[in-house]
Amino acid sequence: MARQLTTIGLDADDTLWQNEQYYRLTEEHFRGLLADYATGDDVSARLLEAEKRNLAHYGFGIKGFTLSMIETALDVTEGRAPGAVIGEILAIGRDLLSHPVETMPGVGDVLESLAGSHALVLITKGDLFDQERKLAQSGLGDFFHAVEIVSDKNAATYRRLFSRHADTPEQAMMVGNSLKSDVVPALAVGAWGVFIPHALTWILEHVEKPSDAPRFRELPEIADLVPLIRDIDQS
Repeated sequence: MARQLTTIGLDADDTLWQNEQYYRLTEEHFRGLLADYATGDDVSARLLEAEKRNLAHYGFGIKGFTLSMIETALDVTEGRAPGAVIGEILAIGRDLLSHPVETMPGVGDVLESLAGSHALVLITKGDLFDQERKLAQSGLGDFFHAVEIVSDKNAATYRRLFSRHADTPEQAMMVGNSLKSDVVPALAVGAWGVFIPHALTWILEHVEKPSDAPRFRELPEIADLVPLIRDIDQS
């Protein structure tokens, strides 16, 4: 009998390694830089609005986040942000771009277990150089059949990638911590969608759980992925 799954797509940030916690720490630093001009909550609200506006221009990733911080600083200070503040924003953006990679517990064992039986494809969005850096530092690159760094994750993305790397989208699975980017659009093209929640997830990635979708699964941790895939293949 043909195996149910041939290809497993995996998200990177906050699925294979920590990411959002460093953005949160950077935002706290940024709020402190502008404490003389606005409350921390006001700064965060304006930063989020800037990020929303700029996604179409800068895409996802640290460089766009840094530019949004600069734009917010100019907005909050009505164009009077001191040069030292702009310089500090650039510095904390560079710090994010060079932060050491911290992989999630058990990730290496899971990938090693699956790599011999399924084609593993890393599917991540964000800055090309930064994602390549993190993958190299993670030591996980050899487990992947392919690496796809995309500008966004939507149904068209998964239809294209699963048509390239899987026999059909129906024989593929996408695993990640974002319902909006990793799960819902993968389900839309007929793939399995596995949600592994992270304690910190960017607010723009929040959507309702597709609990009534027959191919939706939620797991508490990535170590539970191996028995789930085994069960699907044997069903």
